[in-house]
Amino acid sequence: MMTISLIWGIVVAVCCCLWLIFGMRRRQMGEPPLENGLIPYLGCALKFGANPLEFLRANQRKYGHVFTCRLMGNYVHFITNPLSYQKVLCHGKYLDWKKFHFTTSAKAFGHRSIDPSDGNTTENINKTFIKTLQGDALNSLTEAMMENLQLVMRCPLVSKSKTPAWVTEGMYSFCYRVMFEAGYLTLFGKDLTGQDAQKGLILNNLDHFKEFDKIFPALVAGLPIHVFKTAHHAREKLAEGLRHENLGKRDHISELVRFLNDMLSTLDDMDKAKTHLAILWASQANTIPATFWSLFQMIRSPEAMKAATEEVNKTLENAGQKISLDGSPICLNQTQLNDMPVLDSLIKESLRLSSASLNIRTATEDFTLHLQDSSYNIRKDDIIAFYPQLVHLDPEIYPDPLTFKYDRYLDENGKTKTTFYSNGIKLKYYYMPFGSGATMCPGRLFAVQEIKQFLILMLSYFELELVESQVKCPPLDQSRAGLGILPPLNDIEFKYKFKHL
Repeated sequence: MMTISLIWGIVVAVCCCLWLIFGMRRRQMGEPPLENGLIPYLGCALKFGANPLEFLRANQRKYGHVFTCRLMGNYVHFITNPLSYQKVLCHGKYLDWKKFHFTTSAKAFGHRSIDPSDGNTTENINKTFIKTLQGDALNSLTEAMMENLQLVMRCPLVSKSKTPAWVTEGMYSFCYRVMFEAGYLTLFGKDLTGQDAQKGLILNNLDHFKEFDKIFPALVAGLPIHVFKTAHHAREKLAEGLRHENLGKRDHISELVRFLNDMLSTLDDMDKAKTHLAILWASQANTIPATFWSLFQMIRSPEAMKAATEEVNKTLENAGQKISLDGSPICLNQTQLNDMPVLDSLIKESLRLSSASLNIRTATEDFTLHLQDSSYNIRKDDIIAFYPQLVHLDPEIYPDPLTFKYDRYLDENGKTKTTFYSNGIKLKYYYMPFGSGATMCPGRLFAVQEIKQFLILMLSYFELELVESQVKCPPLDQSRAGLGILPPLNDIEFKYKFKHL
């Protein structure tokens, strides 16, 4: 037995040595500094995953603003100077942002390719998202979301008792269930068979969604879903509920879902259902933690709470809206929602402190990347990446960057501030939780509006308090770094009750 173990040990050692000699990429003339890491295939992935921000800062100090790291079999060129971002985007003809996203979506959600070049869609799918998530389509989405948020928030708590009672709950759990249910109803409509059946369906889907979402980072990293039996089952159950025959039992389905269903004409029913699941995940996975951070930061800052409450009251008064638990629900149009700079700034600041997205593009051919002070040779199939958290937490751009300042994005006149500087130069890219250039999330406008609607309703209907008034800000869950908004590592208890209206 010892002999067999020794032989295998020698074999592994020899393989590692051969990889170090022949398998590691060698930096060629004109290429960025290279960090291969010592682990075959993984490269620097473990160090990056443990703390991406500190890993990138350390390499930035070592190599400068541009360097290459091997991550999970890919060579990733990190561009860390925000003044270079615009120059990178000017090389668009050499860069493809779709390949990674389409491949990852098919792998994670289990549908056939929706890349237009594979012939399974009738038109550019990104244009479809823009058409059904922005412009006129955004009006109907936000109107439905406002209605559904109030349906979820008001129904279970409205009591015949004249004295509202305090309810204590984990804030993240509260945001999760409210935003998931309201968002699900907004995208996929209401169940025609009745409210009880609908509630049961939503609760089951919520549990399945949490189970599936828990292993999503592993799926992006390349692990097959069959390794995670419970999550695999949860994914299939979620998709089953989104098949055509089940959607046919629902009313007021969003234009996005209807249009996507028609556009993916070559896919079978289950593949279509799994693309709908991808839409569900995209609409929830970042919006839920973003909603939590916005509510948490607002409640724990008396100044933010006061300013937000005053703006909400003023907006409702100007719109002729009366707050009532028994009367008509609150209704605000796009113009009114867009004219709320305090909430806009509060949400932006919350996202600045919690976002850890990775903006990536794949090189379609060998080319030379020309930046403002240098040029680098890039190989075909390599990845160019921005990590916006480097910008969001840069003290030169954002003084005292770890402190929440609700008015950081307001100018001296109380209007939206857009002037931020690095090295004395005005930045175009200073706030990037939703990506950059062509990769910007097409649903970003709706995401901000639904968070804003949530805060408006919470301030209008409820008295809000933290259970522990001096509670510390929970740490970010770094296991989801690269995917967007990081959730809290632990929940925070708060209490709420209906106001005497």
